[in-house]
Amino acid sequence: MLKTKRKVIFKDFPIKLLGNCLLISSCIGTGFIINKPGLANTGIDFMWDPDPSWVKLKYAQSSNTKRERATYYLFLRPRDRKTGILKLTIKVPNYFDAKIKPEKLNFCLAKIGGFSTRSKCVKDIPAIIEVSKDQASIDIFPDNPIPVDKNTYALKMKIFNPRRPGMFQFHAYAQSPGALPISGYVGSWNMDVSSD
Repeated sequence: MLKTKRKVIFKDFPIKLLGNCLLISSCIGTGFIINKPGLANTGIDFMWDPDPSWVKLKYAQSSNTKRERATYYLFLRPRDRKTGILKLTIKVPNYFDAKIKPEKLNFCLAKIGGFSTRSKCVKDIPAIIEVSKDQASIDIFPDNPIPVDKNTYALKMKIFNPRRPGMFQFHAYAQSPGALPISGYVGSWNMDVSSD
């Protein structure tokens, strides 16, 4: 009786060993995948203010861990811009408790990174950038209006991530050039900051 039990145990041993090896290798493999050059949209977004006119904008952030130094790229791709931009206003949620300093902001012509490349600024766009005293909005006044073209533009922010983790929704509003400048909603960036 004991001999048959041992045979069954040893018969299943290679299958269990193979299963454990696959499990361990998949855990190690995901560690390498997570360490990408820049974190970007995860593909899962939660929208707490349902609106049919809501537009998702692309972004990249170098770190999504609370209190860590991070570089954010808030992109405006060609398909996101229907008109030229005379002034760009970015509304920051009041619970985003990171200090935004104007000298750490840069408006530029950008290149969106991929799996093995980083997002980066290709050319600086001369602009006046103002941050409100309550840190609730960022106003960007380019020296020349941003045209409707095939280029991607971005606001590059160097900040320390907020002290509290959470999801943060930034909204973009653009004022178009013309005899009657009108400010309209462009889209929103949904960013996530985690506890570890």
